[in-house]
Amino acid sequence: MQNQQPVNLKGIAWTAMQQYGFIPGFPPSVLREVEGLDAKVFPETLDDPRDLRSLFWSSIDNHDSQDLDQIEVCEEGPDGEILVRVAIADVDVYVPKDSETDRRAAHNGTSVYTGVTTFPMLPDRLSAGITSLLPGRDRMAVVIEYTVLPDGSTVPGDVYRAIVANRAKLVYEEVGDWLEGKGPVPGGVAEMPGLAEQILLQDEAAVRMRKRRTEGGALALETIEAEPLVEENRVLGLVIQEQNRARCLIEEFMVAANGTLTTFLDAADLPMIHRVVRTPKNWDGIVAEAAERGENLPAEPDAEALTRFLIRQKAADPDRFPDLSLTVVKLMGAGEYVAFRPGDEPIGHFALAVTDYTHGTAPNRRYVDLIIQRLVKSVVDGEPHPYTPAELEELAARLTGREKASQKVERYVRKAAAAVLLRERIGETFEAFVTGASEKGTYVRLIDPPAEGRVVLGEQGLRVGQRVRVRLMAADPYKGFIDFGRTR
Repeated sequence: MQNQQPVNLKGIAWTAMQQYGFIPGFPPSVLREVEGLDAKVFPETLDDPRDLRSLFWSSIDNHDSQDLDQIEVCEEGPDGEILVRVAIADVDVYVPKDSETDRRAAHNGTSVYTGVTTFPMLPDRLSAGITSLLPGRDRMAVVIEYTVLPDGSTVPGDVYRAIVANRAKLVYEEVGDWLEGKGPVPGGVAEMPGLAEQILLQDEAAVRMRKRRTEGGALALETIEAEPLVEENRVLGLVIQEQNRARCLIEEFMVAANGTLTTFLDAADLPMIHRVVRTPKNWDGIVAEAAERGENLPAEPDAEALTRFLIRQKAADPDRFPDLSLTVVKLMGAGEYVAFRPGDEPIGHFALAVTDYTHGTAPNRRYVDLIIQRLVKSVVDGEPHPYTPAELEELAARLTGREKASQKVERYVRKAAAAVLLRERIGETFEAFVTGASEKGTYVRLIDPPAEGRVVLGEQGLRVGQRVRVRLMAADPYKGFIDFGRTR
């Protein structure tokens, strides 16, 4: 199967966006509006901003990320306390409600990251420019404070507007290897006196919070998402984004920051949007998965028992653990956005082991975070509330749908890229794990490359987690499928 015609992966991604109801590009009205913006640091509406540019702010993100939403800084307090400040890019300054840019952002609801090309929620001049917390630039931000106690619990603090400046843009893999003792101090850290101590203090705060949440039942899940490595429309391979200590650091900081935001809005008696993962409806299915592995879970949903089971499984069988994680995720059900009014009983986030939670730390990338930012700023500035409860209900439902649609686009394009990578290897055999087996079909993930596809021949009797050998039978990038036959 040599000399096949090149595949237009960007075209596939563009078409997928349209099929799932997204606007792939930016209308001229949005581009004109954004080009006319004045990149000012001090907005006219803010009379006395706090100047926090002297603090040791830094960010940790992917190496190629330009749409930086948050930066962090810590300081030691009395009795082992650690004060955490998280600064969130003030996107609302440049994207007012009901502007052309806002309406397009609301329509898509999120940035979509296909691995082949990125479809940003906001034009690059904003998300990779004047609303991004890139190093060496003075920026307006919403700052969230909370205190981490020695036992890992957190005390919500103040939320306010300020001017900040990022000192260093750090990379997950480099910081993670250093914190885990597998690599040197990253260059960006070593070159700046005092930054190493700052990151180590951040890590200490994150470790405390992680331990506390794990003991409370936060699920230790680890699913595999193989991203295509693409260069000039050629797929060079599939790369798995591995969880590491730096990613855990940012995750813990954002969980606590989002919890602080809900506390802040609740104290102001404001309606808001919560991010929830409901108590699993298919707990019986999770119990059955545990039983197949020789373990017993309680008859009623129990996050702590499930967490302990998952930790044991990861230690016993790390190769199959991502597939068990994926199965548990499917049985739990997807996360969703729910409108929350003062006095309502919170649903909570079963997977994170938190009760009051939202998404408010990524306003360059997710529209719900921009909504939360506007609600927060209305309290800080003493302005009228920008959304009615009815508006929030409608937005929560719509943005849940947009998130699910974005995941479908990303999966489809990943499959297309994997099909491009494999289409020259029709007839070859591969080692694989079974990742799904139901009436809808039986699916496997290859060990190398980590591509997923359907078993269309010999699938009878296969079960999730089983290791099998399969032969590649077909790979169609434009239809987004890869077919295998079982060889043994």
